[in-house]
Amino acid sequence: MRSPSPQREFAIEIVRRLRDAGHTALFAGGCVRDALLGREAKDYDVATTALPEQVRQLFGHRRTLAVGASFGVIMVIGPADVGTVEVATFRTEGPYQDGRRPEHVTFATPQEDAHRRDFSINGMFFDPVDERVLDYVGGESDLAAKIVRAIGDPHERIREDKLRMLRAIRFTATLGFSLDTATASAIREMSADLTVVSAERITQEMKRMLVDVHRRRAIELADDVGLIQVIFPELRQFRGQETWKHTLQSLALLDQPSFELALTAFLLPLSSTSTVLSICRRMKLSNGESARIGWLTQHHGALDEAPELSLSSLKRILAHPGAAELLNLETAVRIAKGLSDDPIAFCRRFLEETPSEIIDPPPLITGDDLIKMGLFPGPRFKSVLVRIRDAQLNLEIHTPEEASAMAIVLWNEEGA
Repeated sequence: MRSPSPQREFAIEIVRRLRDAGHTALFAGGCVRDALLGREAKDYDVATTALPEQVRQLFGHRRTLAVGASFGVIMVIGPADVGTVEVATFRTEGPYQDGRRPEHVTFATPQEDAHRRDFSINGMFFDPVDERVLDYVGGESDLAAKIVRAIGDPHERIREDKLRMLRAIRFTATLGFSLDTATASAIREMSADLTVVSAERITQEMKRMLVDVHRRRAIELADDVGLIQVIFPELRQFRGQETWKHTLQSLALLDQPSFELALTAFLLPLSSTSTVLSICRRMKLSNGESARIGWLTQHHGALDEAPELSLSSLKRILAHPGAAELLNLETAVRIAKGLSDDPIAFCRRFLEETPSEIIDPPPLITGDDLIKMGLFPGPRFKSVLVRIRDAQLNLEIHTPEEASAMAIVLWNEEGA
């Protein structure tokens, strides 16, 4: 359970100070699970008998944030290389009216606190001073058996927070575990209730699943319990078809994808860029994320005949910031379909052998240049600039003078 992590050391310091002040304090949740698995925890949470105001008094109001004081949660601010550590009072929770957070909490014992948590592998505590695990929910045995199991009645745990259905899938897939039968059955029965969860929270879970190396397993599990049909109803028609098999295989073959790349690969069966972008809006993605996904979707298949493309067409694609992701996508898709990777290998060689200033050189002429030449802005402007840029990328012209001469010719042609 030992680690050189600065945040872990800071969390131990918090535990010691709470204990010195007469309170019980323990590591809680995911950091305990990760340590027992031999993994470095991303962050450390402390659970304590100290009340929120007692925590603030002990560490000082300047070094604490009352982000969830009404739920017993205080953030203790550490050094710059540590960040913050969440300190929460042991509690039980009242009814969940919104499927996300309880109406009220009651401060309680560690045993009672453990039983209100989501899954047994997340419900353990660890005493970092005496170095012992406190397990009131069977988490150690489930961890050893590699099982994700809801604590107590899975229906009740899901009713409290519907997002737990997706979290169960994520933990099962990313840890390489099995999903407890009763928990899976409850998710299958209640999958339609996921619609009450905000798009932002669902998207955050999907992001974490799709960038993980076990992304295919996550999608298969989510599909098996009915969650994919709820989140992505547009994909329902493809389930069980060859296209679906290719999609799952493509996901697995992606090389360390970004979320945008992985989601694009997952949504490829839809073909329609407009449909994909409507899903991006529904998922509340940023403009940047949506733009990248839209570009990748639109250009899927554009390199299938890469050696036969004009230099201008090839260079325009390979000069785009998303080009590396497009090549990653196309390689995965082609292998999944049993197609030759030769067109993509050609593109990779082209990138390796061609200087960036040849692939994406500064324009020989701009709109301002056309105005200085006495040409008036209008619909012809873009057409002339595009055709000149194509000629430049095709190595047909090389100087601003050649570009200016070509502009006059094109302007007269298009105005005829």
